[in-house]
Amino acid sequence: MTKPQTASDAGAEGSAPAGLTVRPAVPEDARAMDEFVLSAEHGTFFHLTGWTRAVVEQFRHRDRSLIALRGEEVVGVLPLTECAGLLGGRAFISNAYAVYGGPAAVDREAELALVRAAEDLAVAEQVGRLELRCQRDLDVGFERLDLHATFIRDLPDEPEEVLKRMPKKARADARKARKQHGLSIREGRWYVADLIRLFHENKRSLGSPALPATFFARLLSTFPDHSTVHLVKQGDEPVVAVMSFIFRDQVLAYYSGSAANADRRFKASAFTYMALQEWSVEAGYRVFDFGRSRKGSGAFSFKARQGFEAADLYCQIRRVTDRGLPSLNPSNPKTLILQRTWRSLPSGVTQRLSVPASRYLP
Repeated sequence: MTKPQTASDAGAEGSAPAGLTVRPAVPEDARAMDEFVLSAEHGTFFHLTGWTRAVVEQFRHRDRSLIALRGEEVVGVLPLTECAGLLGGRAFISNAYAVYGGPAAVDREAELALVRAAEDLAVAEQVGRLELRCQRDLDVGFERLDLHATFIRDLPDEPEEVLKRMPKKARADARKARKQHGLSIREGRWYVADLIRLFHENKRSLGSPALPATFFARLLSTFPDHSTVHLVKQGDEPVVAVMSFIFRDQVLAYYSGSAANADRRFKASAFTYMALQEWSVEAGYRVFDFGRSRKGSGAFSFKARQGFEAADLYCQIRRVTDRGLPSLNPSNPKTLILQRTWRSLPSGVTQRLSVPASRYLP
């Protein structure tokens, strides 16, 4: 069996060219790195140093991000978080608690140099794996975990065009939610308490630990001008809440929570994401990122029914000491007993247990 080519043995293409330096990032690099990410072709919200900083501070992980330079010029970054495992292992993830990551660089040479440096570091420190969550295939010979897709599309020029271009059934649901059920949407960071409550309720019903309430507050504090919360209400009843992040001309609808039976009763999700797109158009943004969903899941099907086209994500993994690929996900039948147990616990218990548990689910 032929050994897969890795970034370290990729020959001349993988070797660091003269004049290119890759080193660990330090806090003083943050401003230059963020300026680079904002203009980089493959830069995303999760490449910003604030995301890694918030994760490290919240979950007590370690920032191992890398920066590539030619002279004094930043030519690439690779956000990288060293995450502790439940049984004492470690993993390098780009980026933890995020859907996107991997290298963002000006050219192939800088990109490969960043990947090689991350791989060399992972091998030298004998971590379990190096995991790069990318929107494209890096073509460096790593294994791929093919579980997720993302949903991104350009926004129309006028708010009323959002409804018009939705598929017929989704359009009818959204119109019914607005006209017959009287759903309305409002924006305000102070709605984060509603988001946290609904998010925890949804996670418990799915049999999964939620994120700590303090993490949401930390993100809002870290990104005061690039994050917001929307709340959908039916009369005085909160039915859906969404935390979105702003990156360049894009709106990324990231964390969400909904009341029990909100879709059955009010067609709440169809309305929410139509209204979020309308708000995005009115605010002058050009792209709507509906976020990642697991293939075959209800969320995946819902986004497709709203008229969004799925695009594969490339979770590329270099195993170092791990014997297998990560398997703690809803696609694994072995997790069903854990999910059933979690759902059977009282809400107060799951909220308390979510704080320590979430540290090991990056």
